[in-house]
Amino acid sequence: MEREPMRIREGYLVKKGSMFNTWKPMWVVLLEDGIEFYKRKADNSPKGMIPLKGSSIHSPCQDFGKRMFVFKVTVAKQQDHFFQAAYLEERDAWVRDIKKAIHRIDGGQRFARKSTRKSIRLPETINLSALYLSMKDPEKGIKELKLEKDKRVFNHCFTGTCVIDWLVSSSSIRNRKEGLLLASSLLSEGYLQPAGDTSKAAAEGLSDTPFLDLSDAYYYFPDSGFFCEGYSSDDDVVLKEEFRGTIVKQGCLLKQGHRRKNWKVRKFVLRDDPAYLHYYDPAGGEEPLGAIHLRGCVVTAVEDMPDTKKYDVDNILFEIITANEIHYYLQAASSTERTEWIKAIQSVARTGK
Repeated sequence: MEREPMRIREGYLVKKGSMFNTWKPMWVVLLEDGIEFYKRKADNSPKGMIPLKGSSIHSPCQDFGKRMFVFKVTVAKQQDHFFQAAYLEERDAWVRDIKKAIHRIDGGQRFARKSTRKSIRLPETINLSALYLSMKDPEKGIKELKLEKDKRVFNHCFTGTCVIDWLVSSSSIRNRKEGLLLASSLLSEGYLQPAGDTSKAAAEGLSDTPFLDLSDAYYYFPDSGFFCEGYSSDDDVVLKEEFRGTIVKQGCLLKQGHRRKNWKVRKFVLRDDPAYLHYYDPAGGEEPLGAIHLRGCVVTAVEDMPDTKKYDVDNILFEIITANEIHYYLQAASSTERTEWIKAIQSVARTGK
């Protein structure tokens, strides 16, 4: 019986999408012969695999100036995969171990395993890229909406039913069953992204089809400006059971708002059980303005902020990407303090509930 490849290193990293400049948290596993990446740590099947035989690794990687601690793995077919670590020491540890694995596999080991991700067969006449551009057409494409569900507002998105309706009306398919096949392929290739628990659960294999023809299953285009927000006075709904944990770290940080993109000083309190980062008005008040759920999140340092007025922001920034793929941008007072916050949040995200 063939021996399973040994796990050398694993942990959350931010990975760039293969087609769009979107960065998402992934659970990354470095094996003796390749790199597997999963949407969540608990998933059984990887979203993809990177063979290490004939690959090369580049660090530091300057392809993305606004993102710090990025490294690049280039496979034998000259396809690039970009990963971002949280801080310098973490990136260097990944790079060191990947280099060792590449050296060993190039010394004679064979990479024979195939990805377990199921492929969706479509007629060769269908051009997904051209179809995607038609779907995004401002006049004739799918209309992006603001939708509400479970005390959350989903901006720049649309329902699964709207997608299938559009495919039928544009004569791209003959019936809704074919529409599910085509929409599932668009989802699999990254042209559509799930938004909300219902569509995400289906995309992860918890439904009969990856894509759902439902009015309460939400999706969005990856480069549309999608973001999700809660009903609270600031950004996130706060529940009483969030406060039973031990305080791990606290202090003031600058936080960028989701709606107006302005920066405000907030007092942050990091708790370990459940894993929450609450923020308060620094002038006083016992009730938090909001909370960020950290379980399964990824946190990384960043150099600059996209599409925002900077005010007095000095670029000592870091980004938290939650398990629901909501992005939060914060600024510390110094590089040392930023690293301390990143390490503390990482620790809570791995062990907290």
